Amino acid sequence: MAQPETTMPAMTQRMQDCIEACMNCHSICEETMSSCMQQGGQAQMQVMRALMDCSEMTRMCADMMMRRSPMSGEMCAMCAKACDMCAEACRSMPDDPQLMRCAEACRRCAEMCRSMAAV
Repeated sequence: MAQPETTMPAMTQRMQDCIEACMNCHSICEETMSSCMQQGGQAQMQVMRALMDCSEMTRMCADMMMRRSPMSGEMCAMCAKACDMCAEACRSMPDDPQLMRCAEACRRCAEMCRSMAAV
């Protein structure tokens, strides 16, 4: 017996842009974690936790959008929250250019994810 054919919704440009922002944010969070670890005790634990949460959330969010999961909207809302928290944590150390770069990527990703969550 043949399986019924299911059609996936088309990948919109806004969705592609959000996936790209998530993947970029994921990558920058990973780089920033590495940078913080190399600095040793200077990085606050709050910053490291926020980086880890944001890194995982953005990767998962991008994955769910790519496979057109029906839970993508809810995941985008959670991802935006994680990105906001990470951006705030990174901004707590304004003298570190890597953390400022990460905060900007998180801010952009949060905006994109909020836009997708509203769909």
